[in-house]
Amino acid sequence: MENHLLLYILLLIPAFASSDFFVTRVRNIKKRNADNDLVVNGIEISSMKIDSKITSRFAHNVITSQAVNRGNVHKEVFFDVDLPKTAFITNFSMTIDGVTYPGTIKEKEAAKKQYEKAVSRGETAGLVKASGRKTEKFTVSVNIEAASKVTFELTYEELLKRQFGRYEMFIKVKPKQLVKDFEIEVNIFEPQGITELEAEGTFITNELQNTIKKTFSEKKGHISFKPTLDQQRTCANCSQSALDGDFTVRYDVKRTTPDNLQIVNGYFVHFFAPTNLPKLSRNVVFVIDISGSMSGREIEQTREALLKILDDMKEEDFFNFILFGSEVHTWKEMLIQATPENLDEARKFVRDIDTRGATNLYGGIMRGIDMLNAAHEQNLVPKRSASIVIMLTDGQPNVGISNTQEIQAHVKKAIEGKYPLYNLGFGYSVDYNFLEKMALENKGLARRIYPDSDAALQLQGFYEEVSNPMLTDVELNYPENEISDLTRNSFKHFYDGSEIVVAGRLIDNNQNHLTADVRGEGANDALSYTTQHDAEETAKAFQEQEYIFGEYIERLWAYLTIEQLLEKRIAASGEEKENLTAEALDLSLKYKFVTPVTSMVVTKPEDYDNKDGIADKPIEGIGIFTIVLYVSIQYYTDWSQPTWHTSVDGDPHFIISVPEKEDAICFNINENPGAVLNLITDPVTGITVNGELIGDKRANSDAKIQNSYFGKLGIANKYLDLKLTVTPEKITIQNGNKKTGFTWLDSVTLQQEGLTLIINRKRNVVLTMGSGASFVIVLHQVWKKHPLHQDFLGLYTLESDKLSEQTHGLLGQFFHPIDFTILEIHPGSDPKKPDATMIVKNNELTVTRGWQRDYRIDPRGVDIPCWFVHNNGAGLIDGVHTDYIVSSLF
Repeated sequence: MENHLLLYILLLIPAFASSDFFVTRVRNIKKRNADNDLVVNGIEISSMKIDSKITSRFAHNVITSQAVNRGNVHKEVFFDVDLPKTAFITNFSMTIDGVTYPGTIKEKEAAKKQYEKAVSRGETAGLVKASGRKTEKFTVSVNIEAASKVTFELTYEELLKRQFGRYEMFIKVKPKQLVKDFEIEVNIFEPQGITELEAEGTFITNELQNTIKKTFSEKKGHISFKPTLDQQRTCANCSQSALDGDFTVRYDVKRTTPDNLQIVNGYFVHFFAPTNLPKLSRNVVFVIDISGSMSGREIEQTREALLKILDDMKEEDFFNFILFGSEVHTWKEMLIQATPENLDEARKFVRDIDTRGATNLYGGIMRGIDMLNAAHEQNLVPKRSASIVIMLTDGQPNVGISNTQEIQAHVKKAIEGKYPLYNLGFGYSVDYNFLEKMALENKGLARRIYPDSDAALQLQGFYEEVSNPMLTDVELNYPENEISDLTRNSFKHFYDGSEIVVAGRLIDNNQNHLTADVRGEGANDALSYTTQHDAEETAKAFQEQEYIFGEYIERLWAYLTIEQLLEKRIAASGEEKENLTAEALDLSLKYKFVTPVTSMVVTKPEDYDNKDGIADKPIEGIGIFTIVLYVSIQYYTDWSQPTWHTSVDGDPHFIISVPEKEDAICFNINENPGAVLNLITDPVTGITVNGELIGDKRANSDAKIQNSYFGKLGIANKYLDLKLTVTPEKITIQNGNKKTGFTWLDSVTLQQEGLTLIINRKRNVVLTMGSGASFVIVLHQVWKKHPLHQDFLGLYTLESDKLSEQTHGLLGQFFHPIDFTILEIHPGSDPKKPDATMIVKNNELTVTRGWQRDYRIDPRGVDIPCWFVHNNGAGLIDGVHTDYIVSSLF
C-alpha cells in the first residue's frame, strides 16, 4: 500500500471535456454560453468543496459538488472522483431538488448481481475502478430535469502513513472549467503538536500564491485554497481554468519521546517513530531478471537505477548482484563490502548487464537467499546490521521450478523470517499475486513498477524507502489481560522517516491508563523501555480543538485491522482465508467501509433513470471475474460436453465472455492468408497451439477486408514429443519418428501414452495431451462448388484450468482473470450500436455495442451481445496482434 494520502479532484464538467477528476459530463455537443462562463452546455457548477479533517494522522474527507441544469431539457450528469487506493469510502449520497438518495454498504456478492444487471443492459452504473498508479476512480451518474439541482457528497477515510519524515496529502486539481465557489480546506489536529506545515501546487502562479492560506500553532494546523473566478482564469478575458496540476500538503509532529500513546473511549493507538538513532549498516542482495523480455528500455532503466543506488552505498554496507535468465549468474561469490574500489567495479558490472534467455526466477531468488544466509552463518557481515533481498522481474518463472506455490514454499523455508523480501514487478506481464504473496509471507511487500519513462525513478524511490534501517526486530507489547483485538505489533525493520502504528481495544472500557513495553535492536545496542499513558491526557489535549470527528481512534483501529486482515488473506488459503474474509467483512459492514469484500449500492430515483449503481473496490493485480472465451461456431456435437473455455472460429471472431457480469467482449483478427498465429503457449505443460490462416478461393472485390479462416492447426506437447496436425482433409499424429494418419471419414477412438484422440466422423476431433487441457477441433464444410468459400477449422479448449498460470497466446492470455469497466455510453455512428469507453488492462478504449452469432446450442445461431474492441483487439490483447505471428505450426 502507498505511504501517503492521495486525493484526486475532478469538478463536474461536460462529457466532451477530457478530465481525470470530479466531472459532470453531459452527452451533447460542446457549446459555451457566451454570456456566462459558468454555464457549459446548459450545466452550471455552482460549488465544489473538498473538506479534510485530519486527527492523529487519520483523515476524514468529504467532497461536495453541486450542479444546476440551466438547459431546457434533462441532462445526464456524471460524478467522478479519483481516490487513493489505500482509502475506504464510507458514505455517498445524491440530493436532487431537496430529496436525498443515500448509498448502502453491503456484502460484495449481495450487491454484485445488481451492478452486473445494470451493465448488461448497457447502462452506466456507479463503481470504483483502478485509474492510475495510486488511485481508483469512483463514478456515478444521474439524469436531472431542466432547472433542477443535484448535490453529490462522497466521504472516505484513510490513515496517513509517514514517509521520509513527513505525512503528505496530495490533491490533483484539474477542473477544466470555471467554478463559482471552489475551495479546498484542510484542518489538522495533532495532540503531539505540529512542527512544520507546508502547501504547494505545481500550477500555482504568483497571483494564485496569495490564495493559499496557511497557519499552524501548537496542535492545530489549517490550510485553505479558495481562488476567485478571476484568479481561476488563464488570462484576464479567458474562460479556461488555470487550476491544472498537483496541490500537496505536508506536515510532521513534535517528538519529545520516541512514541505517543492515545486512549479514547476504550480504544488506543500507539505511534512509534524514534529519531536521532544511528543507522544500521545494510546487507543487500539484488536479484535481477535479465531474461529476453527485459531487453530494451526495461534493462536500460534498471541499469540506470542500480547505478544511482550504488551511489547511496556506505562503506560499512555489504551487497551483491544475482542475475537470472535461463541460467543464474552472480557478480561475486559472496557479499562484498561497499569500499570505493568495489563500488567502482560494481558500476562497471552494472553497465555491462544485458539480457538473455528465459526466466529462472527460482534459481535466482534461491541463490540470493543462500548467499545472504551464508554471510550471516560465516560472520561475513556485522551482527548488528539489516539484511534485505530485493528482486526485480518482468515475467513469470518458466525455467527450473516454475510452479509458483512450490517456489513460495522453498523461499519461505529458506528465509525462515530472518529478513524481509521485497518483490518488484516490472510491467503487466508479471504474476503480481504470486509476487505479493511471497513478499508478505517473508515480512516484505510487493510493488509494481510501471513501464513508463520514469521507471528508473520508481525503482530508486522504492529503494530509498527501505534503504535507511534504524532498528530490527521491533516489538510493541501490552499487558495481555488488559487489551484485545491488537493489530500487528512486531516489525522486522523500522526505517528512518517512517512510523510504526499499533492499535487495539481495552478489555475494560473504563480503563484510563495503559503500559507499553517497547523493544528493538539498534546499531550499537538493544532498545528497551516501558511507557505509560493516561486517558485523561488525551482527553485534555482534545478539549480545545474543533477538528475531532466521531470515535476517531475506534475507526482508526477498524481501518488498520481491516487493512491487515486483507493483507493476511493474500497469503492464506482454505479455511484460514475464509475466516480472515469473514472477519474483514464483519468489520467492513459494522464501520461502513467499502473494501474488497464489500460494495456500496446506490439506489437512484425511479423518476429519473430507474438504475442502481455500485461502488466496488478493486485489488491490485487481481481480476474480479473468471473468463470464458468462445466465438461463433456451427452446431456440431453433444453439448453435454464440459464448458467450452476458449475457442476461435470463423473469420476469425473472438468473444470473451464474462458470465459473472452477464456481458462479453469481442474482437476480430484481420491477417493475410498464410500467416501462422500463436493461439496457446504453456511453458509448464509444454503445450503449444498454432493456427495457419487461409483465404477465400478468390478475392472478393466488394469487400474492404478479405475473409480469412484457419485452414491448418498444429497442437504439440514438447515434453511428450507429440504433434497433431489437422487440416480440413486429414488428421496426422506424430509421436517421435512415428506418424499415423486419419481422414474425416473415419470414426476413431485412440488411446496411447500421453494422448487420447476421438474422431467424430465429419464433425470434430476431441483430444487430450498428458494431464493438460483437452481440445476440440471442429470441421466446417461448405459446398464444394461454392465460388468463394472453402472448408475451414475451429478450435475449442476444454478445462483450461489444467494449463498453468504462465499460459499465453491470443487465446491463452485470457485463461487468466480479467476485469473491464464500461463508462460513458453514448450514440455511435450506427443508431442501433452505441459507443462507450472501456477501461481494461489500464487502457482506455472506444468500443461499440454489437452482436456475434453463437451456434453452440442452436444450429441457426444465437445473437450474443458484446462490446466490440476495434483494431485487432488493440488494448485488450497484450501487445499487438502481429506479436503473435510465428514462422510455422511447430
